Amino acid sequence: MSKALEYFKEVYDTVPGWVQKMHDYSPAVLDTYTGIRGEIMQDGALTRREKDALIASMNAARLYRRSMVFHTKGAIDFGYSVPELAEFFLTAYLYKGDQAIQLSLEAISYALEIIDRPIQLPSPLPKSAGEGLELAISWLADEDTAYLEEVKTLIDAQDEEALHKKILDDGLISSRLKHLNMAGNFIVELNGEGASPWMEKARAAGASEADLADIGYICILTAGIPAWFELSDSLKANNPETEE
Repeated sequence: MSKALEYFKEVYDTVPGWVQKMHDYSPAVLDTYTGIRGEIMQDGALTRREKDALIASMNAARLYRRSMVFHTKGAIDFGYSVPELAEFFLTAYLYKGDQAIQLSLEAISYALEIIDRPIQLPSPLPKSAGEGLELAISWLADEDTAYLEEVKTLIDAQDEEALHKKILDDGLISSRLKHLNMAGNFIVELNGEGASPWMEKARAAGASEADLADIGYICILTAGIPAWFELSDSLKANNPETEE
């Protein structure tokens, strides 16, 4: 087995079909991609587990199940609890609404399966964010769900201003990471203009330019090189002398 295939087998416990096909058609392309992925997913300004959780959440925000599930595994394997992961997904709700919570339930149920606490997903899934969050809280009955319960109360009260503030404030997850997440939600849909104000808010919440650059790198993995184009427009140059 090639080193690239071994790498993905270690990451996912199996070689995904898309990886095997890339290898079959061009081992050199897979080796190059694996090198880029391996470099990006190392601890940097953002940790490996933060990167996995952020990618999972950003894909929930754009309703892309496959990458959401892949990176849910990484987030759990590298140390996040399920309530922490669920809190990341609240930023997907701010971006896309009820559909994002509905999709996030699949990731939360998969996370519970990974830690040997399997649950049965209902069919159909709850359609409203309030019902979906209530279901997730019931799955996490033995965990710290106080923050999720407070968010659920604000959803039910339809207090949008207080809800947005609560979701973006520090909880189990820092406000800094949540604002970075929101910027990434726009970047993976190639909306740099929409991401720009969130990048400013992330800076105000304590994010560094290196943090923002790491968001751009992980967005490349899930949305391609154009994601970097969109983020880089609002990223400050590392060397001020290169600013135009």
